[in-house]
Amino acid sequence: MSMQPFNHVEGIAAPMLAANVDTDVIMPKQFLKGIDRSGLDRGAFFDLRFLADGSANPEFVLNQAPWNRAAFLVVGPNFGCGSSREHAVWGLKQLGIRALIGTTFAGIFHDNCQRNGVLTIQLTPAQLKELGSVVSDATTAGIAIDLEAQHILLGDGRVLAFQIDALRKQALLLGLDAIGSTLQRSDAIRAFEARHLQANPWLA
Repeated sequence: MSMQPFNHVEGIAAPMLAANVDTDVIMPKQFLKGIDRSGLDRGAFFDLRFLADGSANPEFVLNQAPWNRAAFLVVGPNFGCGSSREHAVWGLKQLGIRALIGTTFAGIFHDNCQRNGVLTIQLTPAQLKELGSVVSDATTAGIAIDLEAQHILLGDGRVLAFQIDALRKQALLLGLDAIGSTLQRSDAIRAFEARHLQANPWLA
């Protein structure tokens, strides 16, 4: 199956550098009741984005210009810990988030991002500190991510290189989920099936 490819993407990066932001913060449990994925953009960071009366919280970064137009989040360590709810990634994606940039991500959350076409970039703590400082300034919050070249162009002209697993990179560049990636090997799969049936005809 196909998703939106990730090649060279430009946008605003919002700093959310607290450690251990869990999936209940990203997508509170009351938004897990639906039978489809609709409306999860409202649920994303709900308790941070909104006050008790339902109005926008002016203190939260994603309610402040220019970060209210964020395409990227610069996050603290162990982002996405807690429960394995895939709704957290669906909500971020519906909110317009194309990539998360941090040092470490919770394992299942990291995999859920890959399956849904959200790029996760892991930097060194020193690189993240540098990036966090730059994007915390509204005048330099715009960055560009070039996945093919594996670098981030900062708003002040500096470049940060990053590493990524080759298979994850290829799937994101092509906009393929796990099924789509598997189907790229359909000829090899059919050839194996033919050989296996020939060697084991009773399976037919």
